[in-house]
Formats: sequence, C-alpha cells, structure tokens
Amino acid sequence: MIFPVRTTVSQEQLVVDILSSKIAKEDLNIYSIAVVPGLKGYILIEADNEITLRRGITDTPHIKGSGIVKGAVKIEELSSLLESKPLMKTLSEGQKVEIISGPFKGEKAKITRVNQAKEEVTVELLEAAVKIPVTIKAENIKIIQ
Repeated sequence: MIFPVRTTVSQEQLVVDILSSKIAKEDLNIYSIAVVPGLKGYILIEADNEITLRRGITDTPHIKGSGIVKGAVKIEELSSLLESKPLMKTLSEGQKVEIISGPFKGEKAKITRVNQAKEEVTVELLEAAVKIPVTIKAENIKIIQ
C-alpha cells in the first residue's frame, strides 16, 4: 500500500534520508520512499500496512502532524505524477518559464523558439527593459505557466 505523508516544504529529501536509516536499523516492512517532483510538502511511502508506517515515522523531524494523509492511495491515482515525460516534448512557444541556473537565475521569461535537436530554447526576459532573445539549454528552465 502507498501512503502520502505530509512533510515540511523543501525538507522532503531530508525526511527520506532520516527514514531510510531508521528503517534499516529497525527492520520495518517499508519497501520504498519517493519524493515526487511537483508534489511539495509530501513524500510517498510504500509499506505493508498503516501501523508499520506509523511506527516508522514516529518522532521523525519535519513530518507534519500525524503525517499520514487519508490512508492508502491507489497507484492509478498517482500515475500522472509518476509518469515521466521528455522535457522537450512539454515545451512550446509562448510558455512562461523561470530560469533556474546561469546568469539569469530567478528571472521569468517567455519561450520564443524551441530547438528540439540541440535541446535549447530561446527566451525573452519578461522584466527586461529591452527584449533581447537569450538561448539557453532546456534543462536550465522550469515551466511556470
């Protein structure tokens, strides 16, 4: 069974690391732990039952409240979150993005051209006084709209 567990936002990976070492020491029947990109403040844990999970997450830092959100979840409900899509197929002209690395890190921009072969995009910075096209690698952007 898969259970969503509520954590402090941006501390998901830390919680996974803590739980991993705790599970190894206590030999609990917890099979996997996943941090899903785009699902901030939650991790997914696969365990044999809710009691085992509760034993595993007890006294773990950065787990909010009781931790478990409404019991088990079916894998079909998570398929849209877990399904990996190639980045270049999701990009199109006119989308608003945020630049996540390089000299323009943190700037918002609009895609003006997508080069599938080189995996690059040309963007125009939204808050710039003069609209100058900037070509960057697609891995350096995050879609915001």
